[in-house]
Amino acid sequence: MKKIAIIMGSDSDLPIVEKGVKILKEFDVPFEVHVFSAHRTPYESAEFSKNARANGFGAIIAAAGMAAHLAGAIAANTTIPVIGIPVCSGNLGGMDALLATVQMPTGIPVATVAVNGAANAALLAIQMLSIEDKSLAEKLDAKRKSDSDAVLAKNKKIEEDFNK
Repeated sequence: MKKIAIIMGSDSDLPIVEKGVKILKEFDVPFEVHVFSAHRTPYESAEFSKNARANGFGAIIAAAGMAAHLAGAIAANTTIPVIGIPVCSGNLGGMDALLATVQMPTGIPVATVAVNGAANAALLAIQMLSIEDKSLAEKLDAKRKSDSDAVLAKNKKIEEDFNK
């Protein structure tokens, strides 16, 4: 199975990233977590990206706030899928990071999830791997069923409490 890389622009992004790590662990997907900055460690982030495919990665999740160039800088150096997590930091509520992550030039795509959306980033990466891995596809189907069952159970309770 391919690995997933999670790259943070700063260790201050760890509380957000941990939500994605939890999902990857639940699905038994191998992963690595690193701190590389598009601006402060451009050489290291570029080298990691350039070698990601050869090092067994199937997707890279990049979390960064404010200027949030990390996902784009990584995507510029690899052709494996990159998923950007805009992180809410600074005074703009994450809007700066969202726009910096989503507004990529033609030819350098970055899939972008919601601000602080690490769980969905992990699920999207797992979906990408599940194209070639039937066991992951089955686990995703089971999770969707479990999530649906949980909502329907809550609905039943609400109906019982309010629709008498």
